[in-house]
Amino acid sequence: MIIRLVKMSFKPEEVENFLALFETVKTKIRAREGCTHLALWQQKDQPNVMFTYSMWEHEDNLESYRQSTLFEETWALTKVKFNAKPEAWSVEQLVSSANNILG
Repeated sequence: MIIRLVKMSFKPEEVENFLALFETVKTKIRAREGCTHLALWQQKDQPNVMFTYSMWEHEDNLESYRQSTLFEETWALTKVKFNAKPEAWSVEQLVSSANNILG
């Protein structure tokens, strides 16, 4: 299982445009082979900062999505709305319970 976190900081006037875009593509992303979860988070004290949180069965599934036309088109429409460079991490979950941090 691969978890992908992407932090995106938007121009304040572009937040609603991004939310509308995400609404149009979220079902298509979730339908990609190997995608088991997709969420969009918004930073509480900076509403123009968003995070996507996605879970993928295999790294190959994530890479296939990243090479897809869907990703290329969505990313092209998204990146012009940024006011800072995005950050991304691919991580693996080590512990699944918040009450048991040592596993």
